[in-house]
Amino acid sequence: MRSKDYGDDVLAGDWRRPRKGLIPTVPAEPGLVVEDPDSGFCGAVVACDKQGVTLEDRFGRRRVFPLAEAGFLLDGEPVTLVRPRPARRDDRPMRSASGSIAVRGLRARVARQSRIYVEGRHDAELVEKIWGHDLRVEGVVVECLEGVDDLPAAVEEFAPGPDRRLGVLVDHLVPGSKESRIAARVASPYVLVTGHPFVDVWQGVKPSVLGLAAWPEVPPGEPWKEGVLRALGWPADVGAAWRRILDAVRDFRDLEPALLGRVEELIDFVTAPPSSP
Repeated sequence: MRSKDYGDDVLAGDWRRPRKGLIPTVPAEPGLVVEDPDSGFCGAVVACDKQGVTLEDRFGRRRVFPLAEAGFLLDGEPVTLVRPRPARRDDRPMRSASGSIAVRGLRARVARQSRIYVEGRHDAELVEKIWGHDLRVEGVVVECLEGVDDLPAAVEEFAPGPDRRLGVLVDHLVPGSKESRIAARVASPYVLVTGHPFVDVWQGVKPSVLGLAAWPEVPPGEPWKEGVLRALGWPADVGAAWRRILDAVRDFRDLEPALLGRVEELIDFVTAPPSSP
């Protein structure tokens, strides 16, 4: 016998066909954790379209369930998932080229004393194109070194301190390189020297962005940029080649992770609170 105190069993019969007022509908928002009662598969919503909803369990396994037929359990209670209503255009967060949330109506912050040094103009222009919005939000200025041969003297002249941090982005910072030996001469808790493994910042742009399978190999001793232009059959005009490369870059997805990570690290370092050297 079934006690009348508990009413009808909502799981009896075909509960997947909800009757009005019986089984609620819930938008399949990303991150919502539900369970498929037939298979026992439990996971968070990672995608939803008109055909089905994709769940990912705690082991990273994914399964797709049809929306039209499948019912789910949410906190042990039956629900029917529906596609989330698309956000209004005005409600969608704008993204900067770096992937961060853009600040609407941004007015550049008064510049900090902290700085980021890069080796040359091409480095500075690429950083500006991808991280310019973020740097203006934080009030960080990027300056050109025109090479790192005099880096220790430049650091000494900058006079870093708790409220005056310095980040330096170096090309070809790999073990045994001239750049790594110069960087090792800089020692201060208020200076971070980091860099990417590429001979030149051009290589920080994914070759596929330019329709290339890979950047050409340039023999040691040959000027790298000029060697690249010869190998690609481009006109011998470094400035025009760089404009072509820079114009092809749209956002952070067009850059190599080895460059992305180092610039993000420098921005975090120079914007850290003074009490965290």
